[in-house]
Amino acid sequence: MKRNFFKGAALAAIALVGFTATAQEEESKGIELTGSVDAYFRTNINGRNSADNNAVPGTSFYNEDGFSVGMINLIASKQIGKVGFVADFAFGPTADEAILGNGTAALVNQAYVTYAASDALTLTFGRFNTFLGYEVISPTGNFNYSTSYLFSYGPFSHTGLKADYSIDDNWSLGVAVMNSTDSPVDENVNGKYTGGLQLGYSEEAGSAYLNFLYGRNGFSSEETFQVDLTTGWDLAEDFYLGFNASFNTTKDAGLDADGVADDQGFYGVALYPQYAFSEAFTLGLRAEYFEAFGGLDAGIGTEALFVDPLTLEEFNGGDVNVFATTLTGSYTVGALTIKPELRIDISSEDAFADGPALGDVNDSLSSFVLGAIYSF
Repeated sequence: MKRNFFKGAALAAIALVGFTATAQEEESKGIELTGSVDAYFRTNINGRNSADNNAVPGTSFYNEDGFSVGMINLIASKQIGKVGFVADFAFGPTADEAILGNGTAALVNQAYVTYAASDALTLTFGRFNTFLGYEVISPTGNFNYSTSYLFSYGPFSHTGLKADYSIDDNWSLGVAVMNSTDSPVDENVNGKYTGGLQLGYSEEAGSAYLNFLYGRNGFSSEETFQVDLTTGWDLAEDFYLGFNASFNTTKDAGLDADGVADDQGFYGVALYPQYAFSEAFTLGLRAEYFEAFGGLDAGIGTEALFVDPLTLEEFNGGDVNVFATTLTGSYTVGALTIKPELRIDISSEDAFADGPALGDVNDSLSSFVLGAIYSF
């Protein structure tokens, strides 16, 4: 799950490369290099399987038919005393979807420097993955191989300055000033800025983070507000339960079902129970309800289309929702993790292609994915 400002986008990557040693030990190690490679096979059980109009869930990543590469992720990092850096490069179809930029900038997933101003305060400056939500871009940070709607429609990354302050052993506070949400690596799309705030609580059994965003996203002229709750707890030695809820709205950016100006956005909840049968094998479920309103393309195969009573022309407006259930097994052999996954998406609209003609659609989609992730 996503953690707090520094322990999320920043510390998750830093922890991944082993920043637990002393400054003297780090100096002797030089630059650390870690990362992952993943590939998968995907097929629809009741939907169309073809390169033309393939039926897919309306979520990011891992939607290709047949065999495909996910992402090659290379992370270089260094920590000396109070200062450090992370340079996170990503290649492949997942990177193409997750990273906005021009030319080689599209390869830069994260690039930031850190400074521990005190034992309690850490500053991070640069581009970092978002602190909102439960899931992350790298498949090594998620239990399910496919991603949720909440992840896919929430922000992916930010560029700016953020501060993480440890109030005590349990409570933390984060603040950030950033470019417009999901602006490309090398520019601030509309010259506006976004503020972030986070209140976190963590202990040995789990953690909870309440996140806020307010400002502009990279594709809107109006202010966007988002509130997000992410939490997860070990309820027993072998049983873990995670939860994510989020609400996002942009003022007067969409249309209602009558074609009248309306706020546009999304909201939803996702539950993540997981049970470890052994050290090598864990079975987990993601149950998610997601709704897009104000004509936002919910990505559930099609948009919510309504008819203007005067012109009889279709327009994007109103609401569309989906309930998605994903059952994932995770089997680990050394550095390799195998993830077989069965997923069922049920939409309020006839949205998923299920026949040879373009008009052949259904309101549900069942699919199977087999993912393989190697971490180093």
